[in-house]
Amino acid sequence: MTTQLHDKTVLITGGTGGIGQQTALGLARSGAHVIITGRDRARGEAARTAIIQAGGNPQVDLLLGDLSSQAEVRRLAAAVGARYKRLDVLINNAGLLEATRRLTVDGVEAHFAVNVVAPFLLTQLLFGLLQHSAPARVVNLSGGMPQVQLDRSDLQAERSFRGLSTYSKAKAAMMAMSYEYAQRVAGSGVAINVAYPGGASTAMTGAMTPEMLPPALRLAWPIFRLLMRDDRGLSATKAARSSVFLAASPELAGVSGHYYDTNSKRVAWPKAVLDPEIAPQFGSYARQ
Repeated sequence: MTTQLHDKTVLITGGTGGIGQQTALGLARSGAHVIITGRDRARGEAARTAIIQAGGNPQVDLLLGDLSSQAEVRRLAAAVGARYKRLDVLINNAGLLEATRRLTVDGVEAHFAVNVVAPFLLTQLLFGLLQHSAPARVVNLSGGMPQVQLDRSDLQAERSFRGLSTYSKAKAAMMAMSYEYAQRVAGSGVAINVAYPGGASTAMTGAMTPEMLPPALRLAWPIFRLLMRDDRGLSATKAARSSVFLAASPELAGVSGHYYDTNSKRVAWPKAVLDPEIAPQFGSYARQ
């Protein structure tokens, strides 16, 4: 039975394409007031129109913002606070995977900025609105290769940058942040969980090159490209199921601090995520 989300407001970062757009569509079909974010207005308006038409729900809004910039994250949070009286679900879906290492305007390595600092900062800035709307939920999306090792002295990949590996480590760091944050706000009425969507054909995976893979995986590049070929959103729709489940399922009322796989099943956190000295560092990257 489809969960009904009438009178619920949901914010999905990176909702203008791929898994985020399919997540937005699934929640729009359930009657939610959906807000999607993106960087490009033309792409964003096209996604908004597509969601409205396919979902049969006109309550779909677009907000623009570059999540690699902390000033933009703050501007986005301020816009949400000024425009909406409640926020029932925040889905930190936006991710970044690039071929080369670069620093953002804040001097933070880009993968770490978008995949870790942005969801941490946006959740922190919107926490008051989420708590006001309690019971509320935060869903953070993982990705890449979850079973990686985290070096707390090299979180910004100054010594070890390599495309997919760096992305995977940033996502693991995001998971560590999510686990610690959930413990910190226990009893607040705001639940925080992590979803692993699995592989999908998206603009991000379509832009990958062999050099972005670990050396051991490069021999499998032809197979990877075959799996990631354009499938008109079918794999992204499948990958969005765990996000929709964590955002909407009544089974998860009051459930917080857990990690769910591609089949929406609760699984153990990767070992690296539970390092107690990793997560407390994240706040230092967000400018006060």
